[in-house]
Amino acid sequence: MTTVRSATPGEYPAVRSILNAAMLTVPSGLLARGSVLVACDDDRILGGLVLVGDSIEAVAVRPGRRGQGLGTALIERAAARRPRLRAGFDPSVRPFYDSLGFDITCDDGRCEGVLDAG
Repeated sequence: MTTVRSATPGEYPAVRSILNAAMLTVPSGLLARGSVLVACDDDRILGGLVLVGDSIEAVAVRPGRRGQGLGTALIERAAARRPRLRAGFDPSVRPFYDSLGFDITCDDGRCEGVLDAG
């Protein structure tokens, strides 16, 4: 059964590995400064989300587990913590953010989305 919960510092390397596999670069120290959520199946981390304030800095799921609702579950858990979420992302993943109800604008090859969860 998959659960979404806060990550422990010992799980940050696994989260960073998943983010790297999705070609997302997270600055050094950001995981420790933000809130990190993980989607897990038993003890295996399948996805991660880094939240700093109301900004989703990165969200990714292991390649073999994409399309199974794990990214959605991570965003929903983040939305339960913040009344408003912001995210910057590549236009190629716009359908994912559209499906979650983000208000999206795109300019110069980059998109910004806002979700009012409250």
